[in-house]
Amino acid sequence: MKIYTKTGDKGTTSLVYGQRVSKSDLRVEAYGTCDEANSMIGLALSYVKKEYFEGKEEFENAFHRIQTALFHVGAELATPAGKEVKWKVEEGDISFLEGLIDKWEESLEPLKNFILPGGHPAGASLHSARTIARRAERNAVSIGEEVNPLVLSYLNRLSDLLFVAARYINGQLGEIEETLHADRRG
Repeated sequence: MKIYTKTGDKGTTSLVYGQRVSKSDLRVEAYGTCDEANSMIGLALSYVKKEYFEGKEEFENAFHRIQTALFHVGAELATPAGKEVKWKVEEGDISFLEGLIDKWEESLEPLKNFILPGGHPAGASLHSARTIARRAERNAVSIGEEVNPLVLSYLNRLSDLLFVAARYINGQLGEIEETLHADRRG
């Protein structure tokens, strides 16, 4: 099977079930942005592979589950209204994120200031994935009422988790979070 089909050469692509739409369609924007977030999570995990910290296996396994669920989110967004969704986000996926947020947040110092995204490359990548997940959420909202509310909840919670995960991995790997100081400019 060839990777290229040439069917998208004129600016269209297929949704699930084959409906052709513009590559600038809101659904394509939304599921494409989920793919971006998923890729950035993959980059973060590639940085983690060379590191050691207590809880590493659990961290990697959690993100494997998250990346799989994010594919399901993309599949829902790529399915036209009125068609059966083959892979769905479930309440349990959202609860899983909330459990991780609560667990990882226990090891973090409470925030007293805004922090600047960065730190270890894994943490910086998770901060970037967070902003991409927020954009995916905005894109999904733009589609309208036909989007499963659980998709919106999942993307919202995912961005929260990615913020906590970035802080958590920076802490696990000994990176100091740089805080924003209002009196520092240019």
